[in-house]
Amino acid sequence: MYVALIRSVIDYGSIAYGSTAPTSLERLDAIQGQGLRICSGAFRISPRGCTTGGDGGYMPLQIRRQQLAMNYCLTLQGHGVSHPAKGILQACWEHERRQNTSFGGLISEKPDDSLFFVDIGEQKKSVLPEVQERKKGKKSKSRPLRIDLILQHDSLVPPPKDVLAYQQPNAKKLRRIAENAEKLAAMGVLPRRQKRLLNRRPATKTSKAKTAANNFPDRPYYDLWGGEAKETADPYYLEQTGKRRVKRPEKLNAKPSILPAVEVIAPGGSYNPDFFSHQALLLEAHEVEVTRERAELRIERQLAVKREDTATEETVFQELVEGLVEEEEEEEDDVVSIRGGLQQEKKTEKERKRERADKIKSQQKQAARVFTDKKQQLFQLRSIQATLKRREQRTRERVAQRKANQEAEKSMPRRLGRLKFQAQDLEIQLSDEIPGSLRTLKPEGSVLKDRFKSMQKRNMIEPRERAKFKRRHKVKYVEKRAFREIT
Repeated sequence: MYVALIRSVIDYGSIAYGSTAPTSLERLDAIQGQGLRICSGAFRISPRGCTTGGDGGYMPLQIRRQQLAMNYCLTLQGHGVSHPAKGILQACWEHERRQNTSFGGLISEKPDDSLFFVDIGEQKKSVLPEVQERKKGKKSKSRPLRIDLILQHDSLVPPPKDVLAYQQPNAKKLRRIAENAEKLAAMGVLPRRQKRLLNRRPATKTSKAKTAANNFPDRPYYDLWGGEAKETADPYYLEQTGKRRVKRPEKLNAKPSILPAVEVIAPGGSYNPDFFSHQALLLEAHEVEVTRERAELRIERQLAVKREDTATEETVFQELVEGLVEEEEEEEDDVVSIRGGLQQEKKTEKERKRERADKIKSQQKQAARVFTDKKQQLFQLRSIQATLKRREQRTRERVAQRKANQEAEKSMPRRLGRLKFQAQDLEIQLSDEIPGSLRTLKPEGSVLKDRFKSMQKRNMIEPRERAKFKRRHKVKYVEKRAFREIT
């Protein structure tokens, strides 16, 4: 099937497109590999050589194109001159034959001595003394080439001066800086940059210690999964690779919570608990339920409608009539206030002087009061010291309280997302539900839920809620034909 339908199409015109780019020909190799994998039932990840090599029994397309070209060439040799393809290709054959005759044959067939030679420098020619004297008598003149004479500038007009070549950005500023530096150097003052270079500490050259190789058998054992991490990297690793390992941040070494991974349940949750411990656990569960009911009642009271807020006929009529009569009076008041504001009288010079004098007097009184307060503080040193001691004691108490709150927050779940952490319900049995033996004991709770809540409580993952399933399309009920025929 592959040979009849696919390879026959690939072989058609292979002599014409055989000289294209290798990247274009690789697409045909991929098609052949895919077809042979389907025919042989090979895996998708199997290499291409398994299907085209000895196991598949098919030669690669590159070798097949060469074979088809050779077969076609041999076929043309047997035909006469009347064949149309032979007339087109005859010029190529004659060109190759002409190359062989004009250039002395193919380069691959020539010996190495005719292609290469040993360069031993310029060899001095032996010149007779009589010829040498003749050359000395003649003046040797080096005549320039014709192309150099053509390109030579023979105009009497000088070329224009390039102004942009002499311009420099910020030339005035740089000149002023250089002049100031020369003046300071004449006075013996060093510039700031040179002072910094002189005050810089010289770098201490430390001799690098040679590290020992790590391929000896007595090397200490390193536990990859150990509890304590290795403080320093392997010196042999640093020497061979020239790298340094990234330092682990100290924040990642701290645990997100001080709570244990597995919390031990209260003694009242045992299959055969003590009376007092069981009652204490019942009381704790009762308080949780009471708190939950109070929260629900609080929400109900907030959502409830008061009797005073219920609508009556009087309130409805008052809302309908409100604003019909009072708007005219409010507009008149606004007009009066605007007109009154426009008719304000201008202050006289005497009134302004009096206000300025009163302001100066009030400032002087304030300054005198501040001065007398400072004098009185000299006689209140003991009371001030006692006040400072009380403030310091209050500050120390606040710091201690803040530290205690921070330690308490470490054992509490933090707010990591939009949802708050909700503790798992206590798994407790009533007094009449406690089994007498382990044989009648029933399993309670779920280990998966317990671990999930524990990770949320230890601030390892954020609290989540179950995703709601939303059906995109409505359910369509169809009655089958077989059921319809029976009914």
